[in-house]
Amino acid sequence: MTRPENAAIWYAQDGFDPAAKGINGRRVAGESFLRGYLRHAEVEEFVLLTKFPEEVEPVRALAERLRPGVPVRAAGLMRPPSIAPVETVFYPSPNYATEAWRRAPYGTGAFALSGITHTTSTAAVMEGWMNLRIAPVEEWDAVICTSKAVQASVSFQLDLIDAHLKRQLNAQMRPRPMLPVIPLGIHCDDFVPDPAAGHALRERLGAKEGDVVFTTIARLTPHEKFDPLPIYLAMQAAQRKMPAGQKLHIAFCGVFREDYSRKVFTEGARRLMPDVGFALLDGAKAEERRQVLSGADVFMFLIDNIQETFGLAPIEAMAAGLPLLVSDWDGMKDTVTPDVGFRVTSRMLPGPHLAQEALRYQGGFDTYVQYCSLTSALTEIDMGELTARILDLALNPGLRRKMGAAGQARARTGYDWAQIVPMMQALWGEQAARRRAAGKAVRYGADALPMSPSPTALFASYPTEKAGFAGLRLVARDLTGRLGPEEVLDLRDYAGVKRIFAQKAQVLAVLQAIEAAGLQGAEVGGLATGLNLPVHIIERIAMWLLKYDFIRRA
Repeated sequence: MTRPENAAIWYAQDGFDPAAKGINGRRVAGESFLRGYLRHAEVEEFVLLTKFPEEVEPVRALAERLRPGVPVRAAGLMRPPSIAPVETVFYPSPNYATEAWRRAPYGTGAFALSGITHTTSTAAVMEGWMNLRIAPVEEWDAVICTSKAVQASVSFQLDLIDAHLKRQLNAQMRPRPMLPVIPLGIHCDDFVPDPAAGHALRERLGAKEGDVVFTTIARLTPHEKFDPLPIYLAMQAAQRKMPAGQKLHIAFCGVFREDYSRKVFTEGARRLMPDVGFALLDGAKAEERRQVLSGADVFMFLIDNIQETFGLAPIEAMAAGLPLLVSDWDGMKDTVTPDVGFRVTSRMLPGPHLAQEALRYQGGFDTYVQYCSLTSALTEIDMGELTARILDLALNPGLRRKMGAAGQARARTGYDWAQIVPMMQALWGEQAARRRAAGKAVRYGADALPMSPSPTALFASYPTEKAGFAGLRLVARDLTGRLGPEEVLDLRDYAGVKRIFAQKAQVLAVLQAIEAAGLQGAEVGGLATGLNLPVHIIERIAMWLLKYDFIRRA
């Protein structure tokens, strides 16, 4: 019997392959999760729900390397119940309203849905919570929140949405999906320090023995990740208080999206911290990421941006044995305890501030970059506290060693995928139990989904009448001197839009069967039986043959 703790992974390369689609937090986390799940999940098979079966092949190759003997099966996205006997679908995003509607014709109890938060500040995600509340989502569905702060943020918006729906529609609100807190994970063994790589970093910086190197690995954008200028001010202030001959350095490792961001980082460093060593490393290169985690003395992650929700990089730094200096911000409130590093106080203005900016973003006046940048500009990381904590770490190598060792232990016991995957599987088991215990589900007509009704139902008022084939006999036309259906199909070239109403071989087979029936004609039911095709396929083909006058109604 299949374990109820298994889940079919909703798989598309965009969510799991940073090498192919570009590095961002969501894809890096997705790729890491996939490796973690293949390595640590207690399952009889791995099931991937995909658009195309061939998408599974890279995952199958990875599974053969990580878990030889455990099969990988592809289930078709247009037939989601084919995940059975698996009972849950894991969707790599919080807004799975589309998947809830895809499930609806089979019944809302056909399987459970489990999403996960990444960035929650985009308009698409914020509108997605409204979509979830009006979609056929059930109490046995879930959205994993990667931090308590994100859970509180999501709950706040859901409260606003529910209040609106009650006021606007006098709606009786159904239970929300579960919102459990489960952190992201890492592979701790991937971050074991490499002394040679660390030596290369320090040589690159010109860092002498006794100098202290701070580093950050992140996307290097001042408007969507963190503003570097307050960091530069604090580092310069701390440098002035360092003993003579001992120098501070910063090595930022990341990726610039455009020259604008590069200029802010480089010009800011030159003008605001002239006495501090500075280097930029390419975060797209694994060897340069390894250098900073192996050669730095302190890992900084001073985020002041609503784009961040968890903070995976500090966990990686813990695994590398580095003490942490982070902002007291969203996920770091959970992950960075006093034994592994310092959290610096952050402050944001109360609710009414920036309400106009929210409307500008929602209404299309401001871009996402402008929205995040404005919020960041009015978010403070306490400068005096930050400077003091830089000095605490720079002047106390014993403290750095103690925090680094504690961080390594915390990463391995709390955030390795070996610990996180069982937590996710326990959730999926609970979802399956809730779904079974509820004993209630709603089934929607496949042609009458409110968000995607069949066009032949939605636009039924357009034609003169509805076509029907009950009791009707179909007779072939004389095609002498005419192009046949194969030539017409080629001339019409449905392949140009990459979608066709039926396979060409099926069309030809139906016409041949009608021709064979002679003047007495053929009925749809008999054609379906004789050709072993579903009735609805025969009817679709018959309509096309009528459209092009290859057959007539008797």
